[in-house]
Amino acid sequence: MIPTDTNRRRFLQAMGAAGAVAVAGCTGTSDPADTGTDSEDDTDEGLPPAEDVDVDRIARDPTDIPDPVDWDEPRTHDITLETERVTAEIEPGVTFEYMTFGGQVPGPMVRVRQGDTVNLTFDVPDDMNIDMHNVDFHAVYGPGGGADATTLAPGDDPTQISFSAEYAGVFIYHCAVPNMDQHISSGMFGSILVEPEDGLPEVDHEFYLGQHEIYTDGEVGEEGHHGFDFDAMKKEEPTYVVFNGQAYGFTEDGVGPMEANTGETARVYFANGGPNLLSSWHPIGNVWSNYYRDGDLLSEPDNNIETAPIAPGTTAAGEMEFPVPGPVKIVDHALSRVVHKGALGVIDVQGEENPDVYDEDP
Repeated sequence: MIPTDTNRRRFLQAMGAAGAVAVAGCTGTSDPADTGTDSEDDTDEGLPPAEDVDVDRIARDPTDIPDPVDWDEPRTHDITLETERVTAEIEPGVTFEYMTFGGQVPGPMVRVRQGDTVNLTFDVPDDMNIDMHNVDFHAVYGPGGGADATTLAPGDDPTQISFSAEYAGVFIYHCAVPNMDQHISSGMFGSILVEPEDGLPEVDHEFYLGQHEIYTDGEVGEEGHHGFDFDAMKKEEPTYVVFNGQAYGFTEDGVGPMEANTGETARVYFANGGPNLLSSWHPIGNVWSNYYRDGDLLSEPDNNIETAPIAPGTTAAGEMEFPVPGPVKIVDHALSRVVHKGALGVIDVQGEENPDVYDEDP
């Protein structure tokens, strides 16, 4: 087992010195379990070895977003969602078997305009799946948000539904079979963006993130292959809380941070798949200058929001301005999830210093 002190060092490296100060108090040694050594009478035989991975990274690229709507008449979209079970790393040396829509977490973003029609084909191939699956769109009027009609077992023929995107907003979709909590925890959720008829304000960047909890039979950082722990899920005690399926994925020690420049703006779509925990969504060193609560794109956005609660089963959107350079750290402000469980992403902002706004050496 990797000692918790090693986990702390990895976290501090990812955060950087300024970030460590920003969460001061969350990396102390008051936890009696934080000894950095295994107990002498520990009889745990440990986890099985890490397995070969099916994908190089489980985390969907946060810039993997369809282009903004540029049409002003209803269109029809033919979309296919296919389930895929893959083994990937939560963090280096720690493997887990994910259930996904399309091989990464979160599932692909669907982007349409209010009034558009979506023809959805849903498939559960039998060569990589052993479970029944379906998909529930929170943007759909219909039984189960489409889940009733899309329920398939492996080997069943693909099914199709058609729906009209009647109400604007940004909404989650997820698997909704009886073991939906396990399937969502394992990665089966995504977002559908239904733009208002007049579209959305233009921004320089758009990012797509999805938070969820992973419940495993191992400890954080324990190398090997982690199985799913149903008892931990029932107790709502996750091993990891991550963005896009990967612990500390969007940091220098992961697949790299998101990027922007001073003077630019960004909109972040943030899906809380859950299945259980509320997220306290916060950008360290910034605010949500425009915040679209619960995915509401029709009301006037809230302004200058520091921390926003996002319930499981919800996608929200927030916009930021970047007047100064430096890392903007996106976190769940339930900070033990940041320090110990992986809920951290970084936007690396490059550009000229702006001492009128922030001066480190006045």
